[in-house]
Amino acid sequence: MSAASVEQPFHDEEPVTLTTIADEIMERHPGYRVEIIGGHLLVSPCRDAPHARALTGLMRPFIAAGLDDGETEVLQNVGLWLPTGAEDYAIPDLVVVDADIDDHLVENNAYDPACFRLVLEVTSGNWKDDLRTKAAAYAEAKVPVYVVVDRRHQRLHVLTDPAGSGYENHRPHAPGELVTLPDSIGAKVTLDVGEILKAGQARTSD
Repeated sequence: MSAASVEQPFHDEEPVTLTTIADEIMERHPGYRVEIIGGHLLVSPCRDAPHARALTGLMRPFIAAGLDDGETEVLQNVGLWLPTGAEDYAIPDLVVVDADIDDHLVENNAYDPACFRLVLEVTSGNWKDDLRTKAAAYAEAKVPVYVVVDRRHQRLHVLTDPAGSGYENHRPHAPGELVTLPDSIGAKVTLDVGEILKAGQARTSD
């Protein structure tokens, strides 16, 4: 389906912005996540239970490492202002941010990317957005560490060293591996790839 241009019928009316459209979608569809990246709307439906379970499991090693006290916080669904467009922002599933993040609100409940030490996404049906579109956007924002839990392909991706619209280092990890994240996030955190990917799978009753 191609996009059609919208002509404003009256010169004195304010043009409709992407932010206005995003707010309207979220109002009409509670629980949906709407982001603007590269001047395009990304709309994600409500997450399923395995997605939430994976996030709960992921928070534990970060909190155990002390990253939710002192200089940093571990948070979910916090808006990250992006330099890729005038209205661009993303809402990562999980972040490690500087504790003074409240002082760095830009607008539309999105914060300066300089506060973000790590962003993490758990894939849903829109896995290509997480691995491609968001990887480029987070690199542009100079987020130092980007982690993707790829439930579709059963891999955990760790991307570091942002440069332009990409990361210089991108390593996929398989079940059975233990992955230690860069010290730049503020503490030593080791992730069990198998445990994380298992948590992101639907449970079946025997």
